Amino acid sequence: MKIPYTANPPPTTTDEEASILQKVQDRRGASGLLPLDLALLHSFPVADGWNAFLGAIRTRTSLPVDIREIAICRVATLNEAWFEWKHHAPILAESGFSDAMMEMVKSATTPTDAELTALFDRKQAAVFRYTEAMTKTVKVPDAIFAEMKELFSEKEIVEITATAAAYNCVSRFLVALDVGEMNR
Repeated sequence: MKIPYTANPPPTTTDEEASILQKVQDRRGASGLLPLDLALLHSFPVADGWNAFLGAIRTRTSLPVDIREIAICRVATLNEAWFEWKHHAPILAESGFSDAMMEMVKSATTPTDAELTALFDRKQAAVFRYTEAMTKTVKVPDAIFAEMKELFSEKEIVEITATAAAYNCVSRFLVALDVGEMNR
């Protein structure tokens, strides 16, 4: 990492910091604090907001696991955030993704529509395309958005968009600071 991680656990100087640390530890559970947490906890207010926001994205949306993790893993690949990939690819694989599907998500190249639809169902392919557009150009072409509207409710579109946007933020933080020492 480009700056040292905090101690594990980091020292707290106020009740508010102790409360924030406890919330982060509670969210992580038995796995304990991750290198990402030990980077974020340099700033307790940032760690608190991050924990609440990403906790909601990961555990409180209505999205099926495969849809959520396609967005997260495709963002990780496109931004070369290998720490993110390492933590989310197993979740995507456990959702029923074959080796060929995982390879496509991890590929640095954009598959053709034929390649994508040969492996993914319509919803998965739409989320793949939508996430790729959001990550590469930010602006989503009308045709891609029209497909999203055909396949997903407004609530689901908001949740998919928030997931891709949130993990673009996560990946940029991870790569910029080389969290997990996977981006050298």
